[in-house]
Amino acid sequence: MTRWAPGTPERLQEAALALFADRGYEQTTAADIARSVGVTERTFFRHFSDKREVLFEGQRQLTEAFVSGATSAPADTPPLEIVAGALRAAAAVFPDGRRPYARARQAVIERNPALQERELHKLAGLAATLTESLRARGVAPLTAALAARSGITVFGLAFTQWIAEGEERSFEAVTEHTLTELLTLTAGAAGAARRDEG
Repeated sequence: MTRWAPGTPERLQEAALALFADRGYEQTTAADIARSVGVTERTFFRHFSDKREVLFEGQRQLTEAFVSGATSAPADTPPLEIVAGALRAAAAVFPDGRRPYARARQAVIERNPALQERELHKLAGLAATLTESLRARGVAPLTAALAARSGITVFGLAFTQWIAEGEERSFEAVTEHTLTELLTLTAGAAGAARRDEG
């Protein structure tokens, strides 16, 4: 069997996704995935801790993008604008060519409750990391948590829209639209509150 071939992690991801879609996640083993690309099961485990992580391997890159976007904002940037920068940085992780894979991956996740739970855990982890990034910049704890969780909600909704059938806008464009909706909503609520106080 071939070992350590160039692009092995990517080949394993593609093979795993195809097998999960065809046979089902529970019915597919790490050995099946390895065999389908001509490597040993041992090689599979050099790249991924288990078959589930084949679907979540990009979490580190996504987290780094969020943190990079948040930390690169100027010192006096308001919290929601920091979050907006983090969202724009994260959008770069999802080029248009990645959309078919993202759609297929999501279809597999939606058929498996354990994978759905892992996806929710990933989003919660992103929110916690973004919250800490904001707090490190001196943002008050409650404000940091509200801004970060709002940002992750925008991210999740934008992702769902981006992979929808017929959607052709870039991930960045969908994210910007979703973020604008949030800012419009919060601005309207703030205006109503001021009117009530008056």
